[in-house]
Amino acid sequence: MKLPAIDIYSQKNLYQIFIGINLALIGIASIIYTYNIVENVDAREKRQLTLYAQLIEYSANHSTTEDYTFLFEVVKDNIFQSRIPTILVGDDNLPIDGTNLDLPAHDPSEKQKLLIEAFEEMKDEHPPIEVDVAGTKQYIYFSDSSLLVQMRYYPYVQLLSLLVLGFLAYLVFSASRAAEQNRVWVGLAKETAHQLGTPIASLMGWVEFFRTDPERYPDEYTGEIEKDVKRLEMITTRFSSIGSTPAMKHENVSEVVSSFLDYLKRRISTKVKVTFVNDLPEERQMNINRNLFEWVIENICKNAVDAMTGVGALKVRIFVLNKQEIAIDISDTGKGISRGNWQKVFKPGISTKKRGWGLGLTLAKRIIEEYHGGKLFVKNSEVGKGTTFRIVLKQ
Repeated sequence: MKLPAIDIYSQKNLYQIFIGINLALIGIASIIYTYNIVENVDAREKRQLTLYAQLIEYSANHSTTEDYTFLFEVVKDNIFQSRIPTILVGDDNLPIDGTNLDLPAHDPSEKQKLLIEAFEEMKDEHPPIEVDVAGTKQYIYFSDSSLLVQMRYYPYVQLLSLLVLGFLAYLVFSASRAAEQNRVWVGLAKETAHQLGTPIASLMGWVEFFRTDPERYPDEYTGEIEKDVKRLEMITTRFSSIGSTPAMKHENVSEVVSSFLDYLKRRISTKVKVTFVNDLPEERQMNINRNLFEWVIENICKNAVDAMTGVGALKVRIFVLNKQEIAIDISDTGKGISRGNWQKVFKPGISTKKRGWGLGLTLAKRIIEEYHGGKLFVKNSEVGKGTTFRIVLKQ
């Protein structure tokens, strides 16, 4: 019997909610269960101290020949073994003795000082147990045992550990998902480049054939076809570069952008007005991989043209941000992007085109941020008015 496949990636949010709810339930159950145990231990410690107080009262207020030393020792040992800090205080509100406290054995003045300090702390923790010793009131003050203190904090430590474990699991899941996507993209890109190789070689042969008969095939047309074939060769080179460390070179960014826009103008609607504003100094060059960087510009500009459905204005402006950075703003008058989708457009699979893969902007962002050490983001967008993408490159 074949088990149905589980697409954990497409149901990522559901799994996150499921894991989060389970962690919360485990944490709440642990807190409630531990709270009940703590209450029982707390009640037991109070019973032990109450029994100790009753023994003191009985032995002091009743004439008897019986020796209660053994019972005293048993109860005191029980209190000692439970690590319950206690102080016996007289009716003058001064400590008489203490148990389970770190007290010096041979320095009475220091011992009394520490007893008073501990007494001041214990006064606010629990109501004292009153002891009537031959008409004189004495009081037993006490704190929670170390075991009880640890048990009070245990469920919170456990809950924190579960949260950390859940967070680490999420990081591992995300990293695994990203690595798998990268492998798929790299494999797809290289296979695409391989498949394009044969038809491109054939097209180059046809271009050379056309050049042998310029009267029948005018050079103007042949030249434009050759440009498109070279463009395909460049695209093949780009796809082959995915997954490899690209070679970087100092280039005139303005010239790269201007060259592409000149190519684009001849291949889009004449109703789209393309404007290029270059505010960079002529000598300013940036360290880029020309093929991949031009791919980014092409991707964003073509998306802009598609968003305008053949009518509108495309403006590209290059300018200096500071001594170390330049910016490229690509603006259109298209459909715009809602504020909630400014980050989502860079995620794989997000596309408004019926035949789109939704990888263009994802790869563009990766090229700029991972290979060029820059930034690519939506600077501004308004639905129905247009969008501006900004590319920031560092020197």
